[in-house]
Amino acid sequence: MTSEVEQSAAVSEALGYEQARDELIEVVRRLEAGGTTLEESLALWERGEELAKVCRRWLDGARARLDAALAEEAEAAEGDGDR
Repeated sequence: MTSEVEQSAAVSEALGYEQARDELIEVVRRLEAGGTTLEESLALWERGEELAKVCRRWLDGARARLDAALAEEAEAAEGDGDR
């Protein structure tokens, strides 16, 4: 049996970057607007933290792919220079 937190994390993992970013923007907007109870604010904060982690993982993955592509390109250029 999985907990609500584990289920929420699994759902967050399935989100694309843009979906997570847009939901995070909405969470921040709601927190800034105020008018929520302490419990609601804490739940929003926790969701925002989770969404920020999802965004960070997507961005880190994109950075790794870009670095790998640049390294491949540099290796190919060095190989062409050896001829």
